[in-house]
Amino acid sequence: MFIIIGGIIVLGCVIGGFVLAKGHVGILYQPSEFIIIGGAALGSFIIASPLRVMKQILGKVGMVFKGKVPGKEFYLNLLTLLFDIFALMRREGILAIEKDLANPESSTIFQKYPDILHHHHIMDFIVDNMKVVVSIPIPPYDLEALMELDIDSTHTDEHAAAHNINIVAESFPGLGIVAAVLGVVITMGSINEPPEVLGHHIGAALIGTFIGILICYGFLGPFSTNLGHLLRLDAIALNIIKASIVSYMRTTSPQISVEFGRRAIPALDRPTFDELEKAVKKK
Repeated sequence: MFIIIGGIIVLGCVIGGFVLAKGHVGILYQPSEFIIIGGAALGSFIIASPLRVMKQILGKVGMVFKGKVPGKEFYLNLLTLLFDIFALMRREGILAIEKDLANPESSTIFQKYPDILHHHHIMDFIVDNMKVVVSIPIPPYDLEALMELDIDSTHTDEHAAAHNINIVAESFPGLGIVAAVLGVVITMGSINEPPEVLGHHIGAALIGTFIGILICYGFLGPFSTNLGHLLRLDAIALNIIKASIVSYMRTTSPQISVEFGRRAIPALDRPTFDELEKAVKKK
């Protein structure tokens, strides 16, 4: 929602300022410039992006437009879920969680947290690493290294989408110059025309540069930055899980373990110690 509001503000201020300066909006409509810049940008995007990256980008576009980011309530649910898992393992033994990991959708523990159960990335991370804990005797430091490797590889792969969008964004000013140069070539071919005709051709040529710069710095550049922030927030949840599981492997105390996870949450969204304690008791 906010990304749409931001786009409206960008267009409204740019075009509004142009109109206030007694500019004619009609001159901004240059289909040939749009075709040159847009077509070249699309082609460069296809050249720069393997098929799997293009699929990733299409999947992330909806994520940016939804603008839904994890908040305190989501992190509280995540910590409480981890507490439930650790408490069950401590109470009934480490193998007690095995059937829940085998089929999380039918697990009474996971069903209490639908927002996490439907977040497949987070669920895969929890289930995969808890299966390692259950099935393999592994020292905490080795488990931590394993989870860090998982987070790093996921982070690098997912950021390819934001990186490629940013590459295309940075190409727009140059493609705008390409369109402008072609416009100048057309203008030079009409050098014998009256000044008003030459002025129209020159103005149309400059529109190409304007469009390229506007799309780069007003739309696509901020879009890729927004996507990068959302991917960074996803990584926070994985770090919470990592800190909690490693702590449990060291202490076998559910309360201390989720406290380690709580400290991995940024201060703006971090629940207090009392809020976490109340959430755990409530569940």
